[in-house]
Amino acid sequence: MSKGTQTYVKNEAPDKLELVVAIVNAGKVRYYTNLIQSAESNLQVSFLVSGTSEKAIMDYLGLNQLSRSAIFAVVRSDKVKELMNYLEEQFSAPRGGGGIAVSVSLTSVIGKMVYGFLSNDKRTIQQ
Repeated sequence: MSKGTQTYVKNEAPDKLELVVAIVNAGKVRYYTNLIQSAESNLQVSFLVSGTSEKAIMDYLGLNQLSRSAIFAVVRSDKVKELMNYLEEQFSAPRGGGGIAVSVSLTSVIGKMVYGFLSNDKRTIQQ
């Protein structure tokens, strides 16, 4: 073992990763990226988005403002449930919450260092 690195414990499987996609009001994108980062997500990317959904659907989803952003974040699967519950609370807030979020399991990530960064696993990051 080289100095400054740690290896995985034998027979210990690494945590799985999920891609969380959240569509939020554009004015709140910084708030939501900070919230997602608090779930130990090292990668969040946001884009301004627009769609062709009918107004009734957008109102139902709580996305009644015209400008929206999509946030894509990689989160460890053990943190996703708590994050999604917190996002649900924030989306249902009476003052400008609004949004929708889904998560999709990632089936493979190439490279130990990439996995270590995305999963916030300090055992794989050289110091």
